Amino acid sequence: MQPRLLGRLGLADLVTVANAALGFVAVAVAVVDPGLAARLVLLAAIGDGLDGIIARIRGGTAVGPHLDSLADVASFGVAPAVLVYVVASGGTPIPTPTFASPLSVAAVAVPAVYVAVAVVRLGFYTLHDSDGPKTEGVQTTLAATILAAAYLAGITDPVVLVGTTALFGYLMVAPVTYPDLYARDATILGGLQFLAVLFPTVASRTLPRALLLFAVAYLVLAPFVYWREA
Repeated sequence: MQPRLLGRLGLADLVTVANAALGFVAVAVAVVDPGLAARLVLLAAIGDGLDGIIARIRGGTAVGPHLDSLADVASFGVAPAVLVYVVASGGTPIPTPTFASPLSVAAVAVPAVYVAVAVVRLGFYTLHDSDGPKTEGVQTTLAATILAAAYLAGITDPVVLVGTTALFGYLMVAPVTYPDLYARDATILGGLQFLAVLFPTVASRTLPRALLLFAVAYLVLAPFVYWREA
């Protein structure tokens, strides 16, 4: 007998739920293989775009936007935060906070704030922006993509990663409006993410570096020069 709730989920919802599970896997492997965790975060970002495409083609369900935000907390809130914490803690198999230095404190505090802000941002997004062509504050998917791509591109300095995470802790709730990507550009981004997942070290890490450049360009330029019809 099929559980009652499963029969009310659409295909897009199942992809969303799988994304949440992928976020957990990224957390689980981060302590032993941060590179794999970063690739899983990017894979989750691809899935995040895929569930939206499926919902537009096949139709979504009333619970879809709520599931999407909950899954995003796992994949783009907790998973990248744990990745940054592990790297900033020295990449030990089971990192234990020592609080012996300002960096060790920041390695715990900053990712914790990042997760908290991501929860707030996603809650308000679901309430106000999920049906519109724009949103206020940096998207959690974009923040997670930049953090994961930066690590895969070879940016592993703890101070840089913690500092970038702190910056996103502000930008996710900053009063800056971001337009949604056109389908063409979303496809390019998804393709770069997929290639970076498959071949992160090929040609001196060219693919994750290209992805990082694309994502940072959108982060910096989109509020000013990337507008579309509402």
